[in-house]
Amino acid sequence: MIDVARLRVLREVARHGSFSKAAAALLFTPSAVSQQISALERAVGAPVVERSTRGVVLTEAGRLLVESADAIFAELHRTRERISRLTTGRSRLTVATFTSGGRRLLPYALERFVAARPDVEVNVVEGEPEVSLSLVREGKADLAVAYHFDGPLPISTGLHWTPLMDDLMSVALPPGHPLERRDDLDLAELAAESWMIGCTKTEGFLRRYAAAAGFELRVSGSTTDYFFAQALVAAGLGVTLVPELGLDPGAADATLVPIRPPRPARYVGVATSRRHHSPLVEAMTGALREAASQLVDRTTSSRVTGRSNGRQRGRTPSATAMSSPEPNLSA
Repeated sequence: MIDVARLRVLREVARHGSFSKAAAALLFTPSAVSQQISALERAVGAPVVERSTRGVVLTEAGRLLVESADAIFAELHRTRERISRLTTGRSRLTVATFTSGGRRLLPYALERFVAARPDVEVNVVEGEPEVSLSLVREGKADLAVAYHFDGPLPISTGLHWTPLMDDLMSVALPPGHPLERRDDLDLAELAAESWMIGCTKTEGFLRRYAAAAGFELRVSGSTTDYFFAQALVAAGLGVTLVPELGLDPGAADATLVPIRPPRPARYVGVATSRRHHSPLVEAMTGALREAASQLVDRTTSSRVTGRSNGRQRGRTPSATAMSSPEPNLSA
């Protein structure tokens, strides 16, 4: 018999990569965590972790158990939600989202969803993809608005991906920059610039593009907020790469110029559970697809009329709807 409580311990060990960190999360001692894992290994008749001086990693048996544990705990969480609906008489939908997606896509979608379903209680949780995808997988969120760059999404076994838009990136230039009147730029033309990083995940991604363009990125500022990075650019501290969803309407002093292909982009989509299908999830996903389409239309219109966030150059829109490649969700 496999003890569910021991599966919970194994999940925390897998999440944190060490007994001591798992113990802190569970309010156990490291010794108690080790004993629980040893007991689980005796119960299944196989090692579930490999211990080393660099931490703890799962064996194949351990990975299978964690995958099953995720399904078990997700089902228990959904059962609690169903019982809550029985007692309160109201349905609930939990949406996880990253910040700029929540700012630019979610309000439009929520307005239409809530107007059509006023009896549904909607909860919104902010988190980066590695957090929000785990919430969906564990049953703590019904869907997640997430993104990935040019690689697979993190830790996302058992999820379905619905593309929303390609969140194409432009370079923000400070006032008076020699290249500000260009319609587009090669990334190599910015080799001598100081760069502001608007999101910690962007740095590694941008360094790969810079290396492909033949130069080494020189970073002089790093933030966790695209608005902050654009403010630093407007102050003349350097340049930055900004996705359409991260544009600051108040950064009127920064000039935005598209990068020539291969153009950097974030691929934005909705992650939902493969195991559970809900009319509410389908309705919210549809509302988000409509929101992405509306955003693309507004962006295209602003290009034509000259109205945009900041002083924007270029002839092509900064976003395209639902053409992003499907990431590997079993990685």
